[in-house]
Amino acid sequence: MIELTAEQHQAITEAEMPTLIDPETRTEYVLVRKDLFDRLKAQLALDEYDPDEGLVHMNEVMAGDDANDPLLESYQHYRETRS
Repeated sequence: MIELTAEQHQAITEAEMPTLIDPETRTEYVLVRKDLFDRLKAQLALDEYDPDEGLVHMNEVMAGDDANDPLLESYQHYRETRS
């Protein structure tokens, strides 16, 4: 674990999104409080992900897009003639 200096502490408390830069590689990192990181990690976990759950939402979005697509009929006609 790395302990912050007083100057670093002040910098991260004043910044909306504290960014750190590795001086050797110039790689940028975003500093996130551990409690927030744990919440993000839990939100992004795919352990209990069910792809069928996402398909329901995707079908709803696509149905809305199809309803507003003036060219949809021409796409369907193209598919029918190629079969």
